[in-house]
Amino acid sequence: MSITQEKIFVMLPPPVTQSRSYSSVWTTKCDFQVEQVENDATTIGRLKRYLHGEVDEKRTTVPLAAYCFMTGVVNALIFNAIFIWCGSQTGNSLQLSLAISRLVNLKRDYSFHLVDQQALCSVISFALAVFLGGRIGDKIGNKTRGWLFLGTFIQTLFTIASAIAVWVGRESSTADARYALTWSDTLSFVFTGFLSASMGLQGVMARRVNTHFGNTVALTAAWVDLMADPKLLDVRRLVPSRDHRVMTIFFFVLGGFAGHASLDKIGSTRTLAIAAGIRFVISIWWLLTPEKKP
Repeated sequence: MSITQEKIFVMLPPPVTQSRSYSSVWTTKCDFQVEQVENDATTIGRLKRYLHGEVDEKRTTVPLAAYCFMTGVVNALIFNAIFIWCGSQTGNSLQLSLAISRLVNLKRDYSFHLVDQQALCSVISFALAVFLGGRIGDKIGNKTRGWLFLGTFIQTLFTIASAIAVWVGRESSTADARYALTWSDTLSFVFTGFLSASMGLQGVMARRVNTHFGNTVALTAAWVDLMADPKLLDVRRLVPSRDHRVMTIFFFVLGGFAGHASLDKIGSTRTLAIAAGIRFVISIWWLLTPEKKP
């Protein structure tokens, strides 16, 4: 080998080698995609576990007290318009019994008065909501965050539907006399049905949480349990069974006062819109309620 050839050989660059094959790049990309899918699955799994977690009954005071407040607001609104209750079905059931009794009186009255029709609409809507709410709650879990959020959100939609019915009907907010009802057209039954259904759903949800607040839609049982509580006069310490029932009654009355005051100032439609907003806040609150410890 000559000197020239030797110099050329020495000056040649080293051979190029492929440090990373195409297959290795593809494998890395696939691994990244698999890892991303696993992370997404883990996130979805965590969300499902969170929504299926049962709330701690001892930490549900705020949303249940808000339920009681909403009962007062809604009942004040509907009673001022058509003289029935959409939460307490005792009065509506008796109203229907009085309508039936007119058939056997000496002066037979075969007419089915509008107030009786509204009471029947309320009873049916309330009962259907309780039935369906109970079945769905049993399926999902009565105390799970997911059901408590979803059920309260459905109550929000029912309240919005009632507000739309009042707005479209453009009726007055207060009736003048027992048989001169403010809402007397077809939309009044839509209004009554949705509000009664919202109360029925609220009642069965609160009842299944199983606290001293009871069903949050009627006060008779709360008054009986409160006055019969053996620790009623033990004022030197906190007694949950007594204190929660006192809160139930207080927020009922407060809601009724606020509902009537709002009705006089801004009318039925805006009052229902505010009620729907409060119910939406309650639904979010259920998502933030701590889980019951095992």
